[in-house]
Amino acid sequence: MNLPKTVSSTATIRFQDCDPFNHLNNASYINYFMNHREDQLINIYDIDIYKMARNLGKSWVSNSNQIAYLKPAFLMEKVVLESQLIAFDTSNLKVEMRMYNSDKSHLKSVIWCGFTHFNLLKQEKEPHSEEFMSFFKSIINPVDSTRFEDRISVLRTIKNTIQNA
Repeated sequence: MNLPKTVSSTATIRFQDCDPFNHLNNASYINYFMNHREDQLINIYDIDIYKMARNLGKSWVSNSNQIAYLKPAFLMEKVVLESQLIAFDTSNLKVEMRMYNSDKSHLKSVIWCGFTHFNLLKQEKEPHSEEFMSFFKSIINPVDSTRFEDRISVLRTIKNTIQNA
């Protein structure tokens, strides 16, 4: 099976997630990104992390977030969210997610999220199974940058190149 390495969805920025200026609140960006990724894991990759937690006592916990706010997202705006696995090891994942306006002409935000595979019953880090390691190898879509700040610079350069074309 040839699964996509980058997954995409759309969302509408809602009133309860906005600040008094009708901008998406900084903390709410993370919720939009996480909801996107959770939905795509189920819809595209058939991985339900909540079902795994209930049935196996294993899932992933967030261990880090690095986020850049590049342009505001506005109340009732339709946005496009994309995500991809950019790195993994025996018990950790790193996912990049991006938020764009509806035609993807403006990059609004970028986040790198780290996740650790965790055994909820033992309350300790859990190595990935061979099945998961194989799956991650099939969908990984690494980026050239290893530092978040460098990646943001690259994305800004790409954005400027596209806008000036």
